[in-house]
Amino acid sequence: MNPADTPNENSPGKFGDYPHLLAETKEQIRSAQYEALKKVNKDLVGLYWDIGRMIVERQEIEGWGKSVVKQLSEDLRQEFPGVRGFSIQNLWYMRQFDSEFHDNERLQPLVGEIARAHNLAIMNKCKVIV
Repeated sequence: MNPADTPNENSPGKFGDYPHLLAETKEQIRSAQYEALKKVNKDLVGLYWDIGRMIVERQEIEGWGKSVVKQLSEDLRQEFPGVRGFSIQNLWYMRQFDSEFHDNERLQPLVGEIARAHNLAIMNKCKVIV
């Protein structure tokens, strides 16, 4: 038998269905990445909503003013260096988020389905939230 006739790893016939395997694997990876990103986004929106709720509650119960948001921002950024999202402005957005959507049970499940930045854009452009 001639060595050129012996199938090897680089032979086109050996992995005839390989392009399909590769395409299917890449699609599975992309799908899993997308689902993971959706889950992370939903969890982050929930976290930010909770932080906003805690700020609102403490301000109402304790009578705290605006300076608590500044202090909270400083302390969170010190505790979690390199983690973005705890600026004074973002904490105010979290507070506003809770204030706007707190009593709207129809919107609560929906806001977790879109990115926080999109929620903020909608909130800032809409005058009335149904």
